[in-house]
Amino acid sequence: MAYIPNTDADRQAMLAAIGIDSIEELLSVIPKDVRLDTPLDLSPALSELELHDTMGEMAARNDSADRSASFVGGGMYDHFVPSAIGHLAGRSEFLTSYTPYQPEVSQGTLQGIYEFQTMICELTGLDVANASLYDGASAAAEAAMLARAATRRDRVILAGSLHPHYVETVRTYAHGPGIRVETVSCPDGALDPDRLASALDDDTACVIVQHPNFFGCLESMGDLERVVHGAGALLVMAVDPISLGVIESPGAYGADIAVGEGQSMGNQVSYGGPALGFFAARDRFVRRMPGRIAGQTVDQEDRRGFVLTLQAREQHIRRDKATSNICTSQQLNALMATIYLSLIGKQGLKEVAELCLHKSHYAAERITRLPGYELAFDRPFFKEFAVRTPAPPGEIVTRLADEGLLAGGDLARFPSLELDNGLLIAVTERRTRSQIDRLVEALGRFS
Repeated sequence: MAYIPNTDADRQAMLAAIGIDSIEELLSVIPKDVRLDTPLDLSPALSELELHDTMGEMAARNDSADRSASFVGGGMYDHFVPSAIGHLAGRSEFLTSYTPYQPEVSQGTLQGIYEFQTMICELTGLDVANASLYDGASAAAEAAMLARAATRRDRVILAGSLHPHYVETVRTYAHGPGIRVETVSCPDGALDPDRLASALDDDTACVIVQHPNFFGCLESMGDLERVVHGAGALLVMAVDPISLGVIESPGAYGADIAVGEGQSMGNQVSYGGPALGFFAARDRFVRRMPGRIAGQTVDQEDRRGFVLTLQAREQHIRRDKATSNICTSQQLNALMATIYLSLIGKQGLKEVAELCLHKSHYAAERITRLPGYELAFDRPFFKEFAVRTPAPPGEIVTRLADEGLLAGGDLARFPSLELDNGLLIAVTERRTRSQIDRLVEALGRFS
C-alpha cells in the first residue's frame, strides 16, 4: 500500500528527502499559465446515502438505448444481450488474476480464452486467432503491422469505405515505423477493383477492406481478392461478426487476416465501450500475431489443461524482436462474447443475422418512399444503410432524441467521407416493426 503523509511534519520530511523546501518548488516545472491558482470549487462532502441519491438523480438525466429505440450503429450496435451472460461471466472460475501467468490458478480464464479463439476461427474460417485485442480499430492497425513484417513492404492501402476510426488508428500506428498509408476513395459506397488495381504496386504490404463496410454496403470481395493477391499483397478483412451468420467468411473469400469489433456479441453498447477486437489469420502468420494465444495441453496425469503458448510481445522478448506492444486482452468482454456464441449457437447466429437483414431492408424501403429521402448508395447492404436527407441529419438526430428515437449517426462527423447530408441508420434484431414505423413517421415530418 502506498504511504500517504498525514501531517505537516510528514510532508516536510518527504520534501527534504528529495532536496526541496516546498510544494511550490516541486511544481515549478509546470508553466504558471496552466496551473490553477484558486481553490477547487468542490461541494461539501456527502454521506453515502446522500451520494447514492445524488448520483441516481444525475444518472436519470441520461437517455439510453434501453429506454429509446436505437437506430445508431457505425461500429457499436444495440443487439440483444441474454441475461445469462452477466450471471455466467461473474462466476468465480473466471475471477482469476489479471494476467494468467500461473496456469494452475487460472484455468477458468485460460479455458475462456481458448474457447474464444476457437469460436473466432470457426466464424472467420481462418486457422488461428488470438486472445482478443483492445477493439476493432487496434486490431486493424495490428494487421497492418503484421503485413508489413511478413511481406517486408512499407505501404498499406485502405479502402475509403473503411471505418474512419480504423483509418485514424492505422495512421497512428504507422507513423512511428514510417509505414506509408494511403486511402483509395469510394465515391460509390464501395471499393472499385479497377481503382484499387491502379493504386497497387510492388511495395504494397496489404489492403484493408471492411465487409460490410462503414456505410453498411457489401464489397465485391471476390474481385478485390484477385486484385490484391495478384499484386503479392495480403488481404485484410474487417468484418461484423453478426453478418457471418449469413455472409461468407473471410477465409472463404481468401483473406489472409480477419479483424473486427466483437461488441455486438453479448456486450452492451455502454456509451461506445469497453469493446473487444478479434484477430484471426492463416497459420503461417501465427508467430507474428500480436498479443497472446492460449493453448490446450495435458498434465502428467493426462488431464486436460490450458496454458499461454505464444506471447511474442516486448515484455517477454527483446523489444526489437517483439511482434507488438499489445500487453493485454479484453478478456472479460471476450468471455461475454464466448458465452453469447455458446448460448445462441450456429443456428441462432443465423437467425439473428436474418432478422437484422430483413428488418433493415424493411426500414430502408419505407424511408426511401418519403419525399426527399434516398439511399446514398445503390448497393446491397446487411443491417445498416446511409440515406440522404432533406434536412440536416444533425438536426434530425437531435430533435428525435427528445422523442425517444435515436435516429442514427450524422455522417458529417466524418469529413473524410464527403457525405455531409448522410444519415447512417442501423437496424438490429431488437427493433420492432412498430419502432421502425415510428421512425419512418418521425422522419416524414422533415420532408
